[in-house]
Formats: sequence, structure tokens, C-alpha cells
Amino acid sequence: MAKYAARTEVSSEKSRAEIERTLQRYGATSFAYGTDDELNAAMVGFKADGRQIRFVLTMPSRAEREFTHHSTGPRTQSAAENFYEQAVRQKWRALLLIVKAKLEAVDSGIVTFEQEFLPHIVMPGGKTVYESVADGIETAYLSGNVAPLLQIESN
Repeated sequence: MAKYAARTEVSSEKSRAEIERTLQRYGATSFAYGTDDELNAAMVGFKADGRQIRFVLTMPSRAEREFTHHSTGPRTQSAAENFYEQAVRQKWRALLLIVKAKLEAVDSGIVTFEQEFLPHIVMPGGKTVYESVADGIETAYLSGNVAPLLQIESN
């Protein structure tokens, strides 16, 4: 299956700026962005609906074989950099897509803000909800203590 925006020419900077404009349009009151080269990651954070939200975007490593080589051998440094930059641009476009979709789903009344952004809500200790519960979810599935798929409960 082809990746969304796999051939985009939109720069990462333009996508980040579009994410910020989109967040503002839907009422976010703050916006932050940062990178960590050691972790090959970027972070986008914002405040909205009384909550702090953080998305961590894992970036590829420039050393990955998909960038450094092709089917007949090594790529030139320039070609490898072009393939890497394309992958980074694709990641930013995909993040923009998911942020827009989540905000529109909330704005349209399909879901609440908490339902849509729950994994990304930053808790008082600095971890996101996902980071706080991921191990417990894995344990539940490994132990088999998971409710049936079609079990429906009202809230």
C-alpha cells in the first residue's frame, strides 16, 4: 500500500506551519515544536479544550538502508539525502492529516475532544495517557483478560 503523501514536494517547514494554523483555526491557545536528533524525533505540542496535547513524530534515520542503497548498490550521498528528506516530508504531511481529521471529528460532534485526543493528553507527571497505560494494555492482551470484541457498554 502506498504511503499518504509519499511524493509530496511540500517542505517540512510548510507542513509544520500549516499544522499551527490549523490548530489556531480550531481554537488551540498555544503551540510548541521541537526536535531531538538523538531520538530521531520531532514533537508538536499544543493547548486546546483545557488540555495539553503532545504528538511525537518518530523520524527515520539517515543511515537506513532504504535511503543509502537501491537495488543495485549504494546511492550517492546526495541521492540518499533526497530520499531521506522525502520521507521526512511525508511524515509531516501525514501528521497534518491526522491532526486535521481529529479536530474536524471533534468540531463535527462525532467524538469529544477527550475521545479523540486521549492518548496524546499530557498528564501532570509529564507523560501522555498512552505512555501511562501502554504497558497495562500489553499485559491485558498477553494474559487474555480482554473483553469480547462486540461487547457494547453505555457510558
